[in-house]
Amino acid sequence: MIIDPQHEHHHHAPAAPVSAPAPQAADPHAHHRAPASAPPPVLAPADPHAGHKMPGPEQAAPQADPHAGHHMHHAPPPIPTDHAAERFYSPAVMAAARAQLMKEHGGGTAWIVRADVAEQRFRKGDDAQAFEGQAWWGTDASKWVVKARGERVDGHGWEKAELEGLKAWPIGPYFDLQAGLRYDLAPKGRSYAAVGFEGLAPYWFELHGAAYVSDRGDVSARAEASYDLRLTQRLILQPRLEADLAEAGAGRLEGGLRLRYEIKREFAPYVGVVRERAFGPAREAGERAGATAVVIGVSAWR
Repeated sequence: MIIDPQHEHHHHAPAAPVSAPAPQAADPHAHHRAPASAPPPVLAPADPHAGHKMPGPEQAAPQADPHAGHHMHHAPPPIPTDHAAERFYSPAVMAAARAQLMKEHGGGTAWIVRADVAEQRFRKGDDAQAFEGQAWWGTDASKWVVKARGERVDGHGWEKAELEGLKAWPIGPYFDLQAGLRYDLAPKGRSYAAVGFEGLAPYWFELHGAAYVSDRGDVSARAEASYDLRLTQRLILQPRLEADLAEAGAGRLEGGLRLRYEIKREFAPYVGVVRERAFGPAREAGERAGATAVVIGVSAWR
């Protein structure tokens, strides 16, 4: 038998070992063990772009919007100058209806006359009578205001009396600006230019302030504050403070406490006590340095 050396080498030559395990001692329990399972396959991480169509070279990506992120400002629509209802109703009838609507929503004219103080003052020495009130008429946009106040002393006549004519404009929801003229009837006639304010402050404090310049160039000022403390729906306690600063440093301070009962909202008698005190040249001119009076009077408005 002839043996081919090449064939013998091809079939019988041992193959080169890839990675021969190191010899281990025979395991006596090898025939009792279950065959080892194959290790789980390692999964490749999910493609984040799976399911998305990626643009090819022939499909260019969309161009970015140059206005992205910017607020576009559009011109407001024009205000209509016609009235749609006039297509079906007479323009004169609709004009009258609009005027009535404006009147019912603050565009109407109103008026009031009120006496805040009308009282008899009982005090040591000569008694006195005092009055303070005002009237106004107009709209929410502007008013004409007339104010009057004075004090008369028994046996001496009017110690002071004044009259103001003012124009008022709103400077907020609760305050009016007032400007006009004031004229003193007593103790001697004198004219003033007046500018001030009047209104309702937070917590329902009624405030009034004014500055005056006389025809002689003298400057004076006045400030008032009051508060209505409702003990019941009709019984009201009112503290009130008034300060006057006249020319050359003369001044007067008056504080009062009045308890009124509103028989009607428009009519309320009251009793109270008033304390007044003069300062500076007013005291030197003969005015009382201080006096306390028990008062009885009425407050009314219409």
